[in-house]
Amino acid sequence: MARRLRCAPLARYISSSSSSSSKVPLLWKPETESCDAAATTIQLYSWGRGASGQLGGGIEEIRLYPTPVASLLLPSNFQLFSIPGRLDATSATASGGADSSSPPPLWEVGISCGLFHSSLLVDGKFWIWGKGDGGRLGFGHENPAFAPTLNPNLDGVRSIALGGVHSVALTALGEVFTWGYGGFGALGHSVYTRELLPRLVKGSWDGKICHIATGGAHTAAVTDSGELYMWGREEGDGRLGLGASRGPNEGGALSIPSKVKALPVPVAAVSCGGFFTMVLTKEGQLWNWGANSNHELGRGDKIGGWRPQPIPSLKDVRIIQMASGGYYSLALTDDGKVLSWGHGGQGQLGHSSIENQKVPVVVESLVGERITYIACGGSSSAAITDKGKLYMWGNARDCQLGVPGLPEVQPSPVEVKFLMEDDGLGPHHVLAVAVGASHAMCLVLRSGCQS
Repeated sequence: MARRLRCAPLARYISSSSSSSSKVPLLWKPETESCDAAATTIQLYSWGRGASGQLGGGIEEIRLYPTPVASLLLPSNFQLFSIPGRLDATSATASGGADSSSPPPLWEVGISCGLFHSSLLVDGKFWIWGKGDGGRLGFGHENPAFAPTLNPNLDGVRSIALGGVHSVALTALGEVFTWGYGGFGALGHSVYTRELLPRLVKGSWDGKICHIATGGAHTAAVTDSGELYMWGREEGDGRLGLGASRGPNEGGALSIPSKVKALPVPVAAVSCGGFFTMVLTKEGQLWNWGANSNHELGRGDKIGGWRPQPIPSLKDVRIIQMASGGYYSLALTDDGKVLSWGHGGQGQLGHSSIENQKVPVVVESLVGERITYIACGGSSSAAITDKGKLYMWGNARDCQLGVPGLPEVQPSPVEVKFLMEDDGLGPHHVLAVAVGASHAMCLVLRSGCQS
């Protein structure tokens, strides 16, 4: 039997979310008054364990349920930024769906959770906070930040991906910047030193980078022509996909971005798990490689390796988003179904058990919903419906599922509820979610939401 959470005895340290919206900091709004009149209210919520400041509330705390951190006033034509692991053509917009024939929006917004740090991206600028060891916040020092803090050292950012003790950013010019701890090679600068400020990755690719992803210790970038480059930790599991002839160059790591030549097809998106990697083609076919001792690759066996292969059972299934945890994966189909496979010991697969799954299996308890967005932490999972509802499951030891009173292992999805406040705003319509090691965040539409 799963043990109960140990959060209750810490009640005197747990924050309350009963504050009114007037006390929620306004982090961003349009510069012109004409835009202000048509602005949409978006709020950033966080929950879980925040001993390193990653919740953004200004103090060390535990939040049992979603609590507002900041408000944003955005023009109505905003959209979510380029999400690691997701095909861009299916990215959600404020109106509830993407339209490839419409002009690109001027404003992009998004969130990312690392191991113990967090970030928010709005209109090319990013705020970052949490643990600062290794320089992962990019402020030129290693001090923590307990509230969202604008990083002035990089602008024009289109996507952020936070790793274990490092961070990765993609700019509108198609350039990749990294910073933080460099000992695993995950920064891609040909050296293994830390970087306290964002530094340009000088890869050998032609053209621009259009998609990035990172895991605990390895990083990936996709070019606009569909080529994949990887760098970082490599411990014989094959996660970099480079083959025996191009292995680590120092201490079990490769700090030089290298092309994955074994991929026979162009790719459009990439996702980095703990010790494995997955990619999606434009057609929605999923390929993966790396460690497979917990069935991470979903092939029905435990044979891993560096050579990219498609998942046999997904040959005729179109995937629009994938998400990688430590030892497991989620995939979202084009008809709104969630598949999961790999290690299930913390209930992160959502199949009402803690059994591993050898091949992708539909999460049955979500079949009645149309899912539009998925996310993984180390061993916690999340999904958003087309109606803006948020479901979570898996490891709840640090209150990171946002539902008080759960057992430490929650093997089936539960809906995350939001406290209603007399703030004059609309209902909570969740747009995006990100999950870290012991915390989670989401972006919530509070006005202008379609029923």
